[in-house]
Amino acid sequence: MHMRITVTVDGTTYTDDVEPRLLLVHYLRERLGKVGTVVGCDTSNCGACTVHLNGYSVKSCSVLAVQADGGDVMTIEGLSRDDGTLHPVQEAFRDNHALQCGFCTPGMIMQAIDLLSENPDPDDEAVRHGLEGNLCRCTGYQNIVRAVQDAAQRLRATATDTPETVAAKADTAGGVR
Repeated sequence: MHMRITVTVDGTTYTDDVEPRLLLVHYLRERLGKVGTVVGCDTSNCGACTVHLNGYSVKSCSVLAVQADGGDVMTIEGLSRDDGTLHPVQEAFRDNHALQCGFCTPGMIMQAIDLLSENPDPDDEAVRHGLEGNLCRCTGYQNIVRAVQDAAQRLRATATDTPETVAAKADTAGGVR
């Protein structure tokens, strides 16, 4: 038995027949080729498979594809702009060396975005609490915490930018408008 689902993933709508027991992570990876969403444990313990479903982070290994029917999914691949510009959280992770092997990074970034949408100015403890469902087996988390706080600053700065302040920054930086 198959069920027909329609789901929007990274801005593109897909309609597929899926088995009712198919996990969202396997649908994303195997059917849609969204391999940035990784399978870390299949038990929802590590958070490597974290994506956004209808604007909230979920561990896609604990969500059935049929539960996403009619929903909007954002994966790590959908964060950057068409011109290749990275999302501010991706930039902050890169600039703060918040990874080693990189396996947990997609899930960490997706969880960090959700955390920052709820708390735009978290302290160290709030960041660690907000990411506690996502495991990193390589780092001591300090650079990850630093990256999330850097991303928070970047996002707050972007939110307060107006066309006038952007133009003024470009003028003082010698940039082109």
